[in-house]
Amino acid sequence: MKKTESLFKKIRNLFLPALFCVFFAQNGAQAQAAAPDWGSMTADHALELMYAEQFSVDYYEGGYALIDITDSGRFLVVPEGKEVPAGLEEDIVPILQPLQNIYLVATSAMDLFCSLDATSSIRLSGTEASGWYVQKAREEMENGNIVYAGKYSAPDYERILENGCDLAVESTMIYHTPEVKEKLEEFGIPVLVERSSYESHPLGRTEWLKLYAVLLGKEDLAEEVFRRQADSLEKVLAEESTGKSVAFFYITSNGYVNVRKGNDYVAKMIELAGGKYVPENLGGSDNALSTMNMQMEEFYAQANDADYLIYNSTIDSELYTLEELFAKSSLLKDFKAVAEGHVYCTEKNLFQETTGLGTMIEDIHAILTSEGVPEDLTYLHPLQ
Repeated sequence: MKKTESLFKKIRNLFLPALFCVFFAQNGAQAQAAAPDWGSMTADHALELMYAEQFSVDYYEGGYALIDITDSGRFLVVPEGKEVPAGLEEDIVPILQPLQNIYLVATSAMDLFCSLDATSSIRLSGTEASGWYVQKAREEMENGNIVYAGKYSAPDYERILENGCDLAVESTMIYHTPEVKEKLEEFGIPVLVERSSYESHPLGRTEWLKLYAVLLGKEDLAEEVFRRQADSLEKVLAEESTGKSVAFFYITSNGYVNVRKGNDYVAKMIELAGGKYVPENLGGSDNALSTMNMQMEEFYAQANDADYLIYNSTIDSELYTLEELFAKSSLLKDFKAVAEGHVYCTEKNLFQETTGLGTMIEDIHAILTSEGVPEDLTYLHPLQ
């Protein structure tokens, strides 16, 4: 009896591995055969966009989604459990769901992920914890759920590979160091270069949350979040223009005044809020070059009669008093807005909270239409 059992075990050990190989080979062939043919796939509808112009999304049968980003490439989102289509065009980069270990370098995108309750999909950050003004991002880094993996120009490749990075989301700054993009792609990591900063309409930037929702399968939530900001804008647009002028600026370390050109989205926010941006007629049609430096004397000549001054704290530190402002240039004492008590400063979190641009427009509208300092401002505070 024991000899029979021993013989059975030998036969089992001899043939089972072969049977498993046959089984997996057959199933692998079936899976390969199940891959759809890209040439025969057709788009059945497109993602509806209100303001964004720098990307588009076409949906295909089977839940596939083709993202096309202006001057940045095409990406095919492949649903979990589905195969990459056979015959996919060489310039289309597959992105496989689910995404769980994203390397997020583009700071403007973090708030969009937060609004989609999707920080769990981000494992690696191109910004250290101290550099985040998005509270959720800072918290996730402090508790170790997101780790620093180097800035865009000097990524920590070892850490990126250790953490199984499945997508790198970069800003257009990556084009200054193309070798980094090439190296990430050599490692098999898709690199998506986002261009929200090139959107001419403020809510075009916010609408990029719909792109990230496609990657994460959260389109319904994205529509809900975006609709709240669009509703904020619609309420402001329903009112008449105030005709009041607003200068938005900061003083550089060498004494120049940095201002936005008229085509910039900040100037557009002021106009949408019912104001008139100054200085006027600064020219420029390229959104990538939408700021410029002026001599203080030139800024004084063009903006000293502005009804409101808004100091930009994005590059500089936040200001809280007029004395801090005058320390940068005594000429500012003679501005009309100073005499009338209409001087404000932005909060540092403004330009990282991309989903708040509709709220910022409401803030600007509030200061333009209130007799005193309005209550409950989100992104502005008055200088005392």
